Amino acid sequence: MIKAKNIKKSFGNLEVLKNIHLDIPREKIYSVVGASGAGKTTLLQILGTLSRPDSGEIFYNDKNVSALPEKKLAEFRNKEIGFVFQFHHLLPEFTALENVCIPAFIAGLSKRDAEKEAMKLIDYLGLNDRIHHKPSELSGGEKQRVAVARALINKPAVVLADEPSGNLDSANRNELHDLLFNLRDDFGQTFVIVTHDDQFAERSDKIIHLKDGVIEGWENGTTE
Repeated sequence: MIKAKNIKKSFGNLEVLKNIHLDIPREKIYSVVGASGAGKTTLLQILGTLSRPDSGEIFYNDKNVSALPEKKLAEFRNKEIGFVFQFHHLLPEFTALENVCIPAFIAGLSKRDAEKEAMKLIDYLGLNDRIHHKPSELSGGEKQRVAVARALINKPAVVLADEPSGNLDSANRNELHDLLFNLRDDFGQTFVIVTHDDQFAERSDKIIHLKDGVIEGWENGTTE
């Protein structure tokens, strides 16, 4: 599904990623763990094509996306990759429904078709009674579920998440974790998730240990 070959990335004199190799199969949840500064977020941004490596290549289904020009890369990213962040990044002036629809509008879907797809996801996520609420009127868990729906609206093959439960209380955190595993099982989604939550990481299919920009080791989760 996703292959990273010889990925290197530096910021000035600081070498953040050092010759990273990854092979992530479809319909799996892979967790990336490590101390702050290990390079986890940088790796996720490169896998998600939000940042280009200094050297190395990223492949999706054997397609070298590293070679795509910026416009084509942006189109690929919007259609094929969903993103969920620790801080949901919902647009405050828009309702939950409108926030979910935004990537579909960017992809060229009509308002009617986008809202139809959005409502399917909103129903699945149990947010039917919150569709007209703006982010300021939603709980932390509801905001993150809206962010998950937004990530899924274009039916991406891959969802990348950076500490998606890091800003939630324990009840909402457990609910979000269950949701991600249900999405993998019900929709066949592939997830790569940066997390400091050991409990979540242990449930994933595979755990990638990153230290000082190097993959220190791999470990099977409890579902593998």
